[in-house]
Amino acid sequence: MSRKNTGGGARGGGTGKKSSPGRKMVKSRDLHTKVKTARGRKLSSTLWLQRQLNDPYVKAAKAEGYASRAAYKLKEIDERYGILKKGQRIIDLGAAPGGWTQVAVERTGSTPEEILVVGIDYLDMDPVPGATILKKDFLDDDAPEMLMNALGGHAPDLVISDMAAPTTGHRKTDHIRTMHLVEVALDFALQVLRPGGHFLSKTFQGGTEAELLNLLKNNFETVVHVKPPASRDGSVELYFLARNFKGRPQKESGSDGKDPQDR
Repeated sequence: MSRKNTGGGARGGGTGKKSSPGRKMVKSRDLHTKVKTARGRKLSSTLWLQRQLNDPYVKAAKAEGYASRAAYKLKEIDERYGILKKGQRIIDLGAAPGGWTQVAVERTGSTPEEILVVGIDYLDMDPVPGATILKKDFLDDDAPEMLMNALGGHAPDLVISDMAAPTTGHRKTDHIRTMHLVEVALDFALQVLRPGGHFLSKTFQGGTEAELLNLLKNNFETVVHVKPPASRDGSVELYFLARNFKGRPQKESGSDGKDPQDR
């Protein structure tokens, strides 16, 4: 459910742990592509298009076959924290247009023969070889069960979410709406993650609800805010990275395996 800003780029399978384009030196500040004509466009649309044409991450995504520049955000977070590993099972919430799914497939080694990555979105997206994609709204009641079935009933090692509500231009409203998506994604993660697993989710600056932050800290060993270099200058987006899930509380039982009240 791509409630997110996706950036541009070609769709396909990027490969390898290549360095992020933001780390490369720009040879000249004068080498900017300008929009040939702004006729019929609003100023905001023209500025957005010009920014896209000159964005090194957009150019790199197109050259390397990623569905969007957002792929580099996940790559940069992984390069810093090492959360993606071979053989892991991953669920990608709000997967369209597919950049995060592509990176997850690359770094887990997921294949069509052994699917380790499952994505979900209500928007159309191109297939990602090595991943199962569900065209469905994650907020639907049956979505969690469908995701787990697609993963073969195995508990995921990582739940990732780049979901963000469509922006209204009113920062407080956008923050509240996106925080709701974070809460829903976290609730799902707490139900399905294996002990020791991780949760990564987009959020917006503007004040983190204390209850949500406490919930993260109570259920994970470490919780940090991350702003990868690929996040645009001036963007209010951040990411929650909660690592090492403590596990769900176990039902108290006696040595005979029964609850004390049942003995």
